[in-house]
Amino acid sequence: MQQKIAVLGPGSWGTALAQVLAENGHDVRIWGHRAEQVAEINTKHTNQRYLPELKLATAIRAFTEMAEALADVDAILFVVPTKAIRSVAQEVVMKMTPNTKPVIIHASKGLEQKTHKRISEILLEEIPVEQRKAVVVLSGPSHAEEVANHDITTVTAASTNTEAAKYVQRLFMNDYFRIYTNPDVIGVEMGAALKNIIAIGTGAIHGLGFGDNAKAAIMTRGLAEISRLGVAMGANPLTFIGLSGVGDLIVTGTSVHSRNWRAGNLLGQGQKLPEVLENMGMVVEGVNTTQAAMELANSMGVEMPITQTIYEVLYEGKDIKKAAKEIMLRDGKVENEFSLTIF
Repeated sequence: MQQKIAVLGPGSWGTALAQVLAENGHDVRIWGHRAEQVAEINTKHTNQRYLPELKLATAIRAFTEMAEALADVDAILFVVPTKAIRSVAQEVVMKMTPNTKPVIIHASKGLEQKTHKRISEILLEEIPVEQRKAVVVLSGPSHAEEVANHDITTVTAASTNTEAAKYVQRLFMNDYFRIYTNPDVIGVEMGAALKNIIAIGTGAIHGLGFGDNAKAAIMTRGLAEISRLGVAMGANPLTFIGLSGVGDLIVTGTSVHSRNWRAGNLLGQGQKLPEVLENMGMVVEGVNTTQAAMELANSMGVEMPITQTIYEVLYEGKDIKKAAKEIMLRDGKVENEFSLTIF
């Protein structure tokens, strides 16, 4: 059955997901604040800045006025940067059609600065229960460019509301975009957020000129850190060996499509963080997430040496070559100590 869906955020991922929904026969409205981008989507059916090769479905309509995009929708999909989630959610509450209760979906990946809250927590705080049916997280190993090209992709719809997760599964699933459901919202969101930190590290390793051995090491030990903090927060450890754990880490930590990997690669080549962010021209979620995760880990007494090292490089100006050497010289550890604890 056709559903009315508002997609908030016409970046690469929001655009790719809007295309999936439109191709599945849904009424899709995409909201953005740049008038020229909205006009381009409506008249040329392209989004050159983010997905230049994609011809958008003519059924996708774009709006700068949020109330028009939200009119009588069945679902709202947030695909804006983490730092904008709270303010956009507050605007949604004001602009939503009265007496509607849409399913709230988000496909963003990060932790809020200072509060260290997950995105679903922010949405639950800001959107009153009488204005929503449920909150569902859409996450997993996925590059917008490849989804737009109909490459085979599998992701997770996570919610404590099983029916809402199945609803999102039905909305998106087709012959190239497969959805699994998962009740572990904490694990899915933490895996999604923290893998961006490790992807900066794998990019840096590449930029420094190290090979596959080093990349495998940082990804494997990085997954241990992700799991350690996630489990301390109440996540199911098995989530981290699934799509939103190791799956998302692989795709983000190995690909030139990944902004976090590219940022790390530039850092490894000797560029400073302000220069890297200027050259990227788009949000690199892993940078802010590194700070939030480090503060959160410290407050919970969770050891995260790779995250600590990346934090020191990003925020304390530590020499990246020296940082790589120092982490190798840490005291010896037992590899399976943590895995025996959680599995």
